[in-house]
Amino acid sequence: MYFAALLARTEDGWEASDTELDDVESLSDLAELAREASPEDDTVLVLIEQEDAWFGVVRIDGEDDPRIYVSDAAAAARSSYGEILLTDELLGRDPDDDVVVDLDSLDLDGTEDGDAEEDDDEEDGTSAEAVPHSPVGDSQILDDLGVGEKELRLLDADDALSSIAEALGASEVLETVR
Repeated sequence: MYFAALLARTEDGWEASDTELDDVESLSDLAELAREASPEDDTVLVLIEQEDAWFGVVRIDGEDDPRIYVSDAAAAARSSYGEILLTDELLGRDPDDDVVVDLDSLDLDGTEDGDAEEDDDEEDGTSAEAVPHSPVGDSQILDDLGVGEKELRLLDADDALSSIAEALGASEVLETVR
């Protein structure tokens, strides 16, 4: 089960809104959705969690590029919402490095189908080695808001968003949209 919410900082404190991510196909779409939640170009946090698996925080400050933190990249990679956050840049990949395989140079003898050595994680085109089972992104994303790097890394996926909201003084407004 997924939960996603927007927390927008205003003059009066934090305002929360439930958000639907079904129409969001890219990080740009997500950033635009977040910017619409704050007409004053204030800080907006997009909080996403998949119950007991992973959580992510996207921070939008006005027109600046989004800052992203994902608690478990490998778990998020298996999620359609997580894939939005896991950009090539975040994973340390060069988007221009398209792997081109020269089929003539491969030694194909017809026994490749059903080969027991196939990696099941490569079904979607990414190998398990490409996405670590660890946090990725900007671990200092919430430092100035009261959640330090060490605290962020120690959060469990099942209560991370509540803990973050509590540190921000926004737990009540987040619970209203939960």
